[in-house]
Amino acid sequence: MVGAGTPEVRKRWVVGITGASGSVYGIRLIEVLLASDVEVHLVVTESGWRVLKEELGWDTTRRQAALEDKFKAELDEGRLVFHPNANIGATIASGSYRVEGMIVMPCSMGTLASIAHGSSNNLMSRAADVMMKEGRKLLLVPRETPLHAIHLENMLTLARLGVKIIPAMPAFYNGPQTVADMVNFLVGKVLDQLPIEHQLYRRWGDE
Repeated sequence: MVGAGTPEVRKRWVVGITGASGSVYGIRLIEVLLASDVEVHLVVTESGWRVLKEELGWDTTRRQAALEDKFKAELDEGRLVFHPNANIGATIASGSYRVEGMIVMPCSMGTLASIAHGSSNNLMSRAADVMMKEGRKLLLVPRETPLHAIHLENMLTLARLGVKIIPAMPAFYNGPQTVADMVNFLVGKVLDQLPIEHQLYRRWGDE
């Protein structure tokens, strides 16, 4: 029985990073979620690791060590939990494991297609499938251009199922001065959907 003295349970969110360009988006999202006292469960695809190496300079030959270089304290405390994409038996592959939802940021067109067609052949797509079947939040941040008809049809399929599609489209009304400003804007747009309060960008109408 939950009593008045029962401590509040930390909210859990799943974050997926795929091989689409823009891995900095996913890493920044993790940083902000952890700072908001959220427990983050991370999944990275094989191509996602390659992009982390090529775009952010991570040494991905030793993946656990690469994560520890960035998030050692959070890993040690259990606030960041890493799940290999091949581990289809991970906690987040089961609907009985309670999480708030999942964000795939950035989301490749291959991963988006896999989710749209229910192909649960790895942990990334299986966890996303669990979010949909359990009625939990699923947010995808696709990063591709130009888009052809199959890309658009897959997005429409998911949108009709209630999945939030948040393309990696920076805005300029807030006067970004750096790449970090543009990254923060997109991460902020994702946080608005969770919803988690933040001050990552200046909103329209703010002084």
